[in-house]
Amino acid sequence: MNNRKIRMGMVGGGRGAFIGAVHRMAAAIDGEIELVCGAFSSNPKKSKLSGQDLYLPADRVYGSYEEMIKKEKELPLGERMDFVSIVTPNHLHFGPAKMALENGFHVVCDKPVCFNLKEAKTLQKIVKKTGLIFALTHNYTGYPMVKQARMMVAKGKIGEIRKLVVAYPQGWLSTKLEDSDQKQAAWRTDPKRSGIAGAMGDIGTHAENLAEYISGLQIKKICADLSALVPGRQLDDDGNVLLEFNNGAKGILYASQISAGEENNLNIKIYGTKAGLEWYQMEPNSLIVKWLDKPMEIMRTGVGKLYPEAQEHTRIPAGHPEGYLEAFGNIYRNFAKCVRARLNGKKPKAIYTDFPGIEDGVRGMLFIEKVVASGKSKQKWTKF
Repeated sequence: MNNRKIRMGMVGGGRGAFIGAVHRMAAAIDGEIELVCGAFSSNPKKSKLSGQDLYLPADRVYGSYEEMIKKEKELPLGERMDFVSIVTPNHLHFGPAKMALENGFHVVCDKPVCFNLKEAKTLQKIVKKTGLIFALTHNYTGYPMVKQARMMVAKGKIGEIRKLVVAYPQGWLSTKLEDSDQKQAAWRTDPKRSGIAGAMGDIGTHAENLAEYISGLQIKKICADLSALVPGRQLDDDGNVLLEFNNGAKGILYASQISAGEENNLNIKIYGTKAGLEWYQMEPNSLIVKWLDKPMEIMRTGVGKLYPEAQEHTRIPAGHPEGYLEAFGNIYRNFAKCVRARLNGKKPKAIYTDFPGIEDGVRGMLFIEKVVASGKSKQKWTKF
């Protein structure tokens, strides 16, 4: 019986990075995972310094992901990393993910999964061929009340879905921040590192993923209007998209990084034939249910009889807010449970297999390509 922590190696996330620290905190929340090695920067010196910051042994801090994967594979099974966490800018996801999988390591990757759809489909084939576990950190799917909403839809509690409205407004790029020393703004607005989309790739994919995750539906047609409203910006910073789903339901998706004053106000409204659901990322412990024939109800994390999927992803008693890091942590916890089961030759409990995977990554890249194509097209409506 394998009774040790799951060992993580990290690519990216060194000094000055934002999302790397988030991944490390999320991975550590449940005590299932330990960071044992890393290639934290494309600059070997910076990688070494970042490893010192994290108190890692010098011989487990590498100058490149290629070196890390090669050297870790040479270590005994009881010492080497079990999986690679990739927290680099978009254009640097595919290489380490491909190499890790081909050398027998499971993968956690930040979103969007790759630089373009071609890379995503290639990676999908590699995941299928190797049979290894791949997780994509669409972290908002980890919130307990998002899972409650998903189960209410799946159980038919709100009836057949007719309308879906999802929005992700931010305001942090309301000025040309990329011209300063702000690292996050610089790479997210650079087509060489971010890809063909700006706001739609960065946060629009979160909105798309959340809509499909909760509803259980898939987007089949879109009509998009994308803009770069800050003068001189190369990629979109605002977009409005009409949606049509595979059951005929209609929808609206709005993603913006120039909505001045907004923080991370991801929210979703789903309307069925019996009721409507509302969830707001900035008030994540509440799920609003608007019934057609009775008073509105507000469900709360940890209160009353919720579906097991919501209860299993709640850690602390009601009234103690669980947020962004805990939702992120749920993805890492479930992933670790699946890796542990694999190491012990067992099947994981079905409830722990609930995390985004490579298929979600391909859907996200398809969304980006179709949104950009629709935004440029005079015909507008574009089929998936």
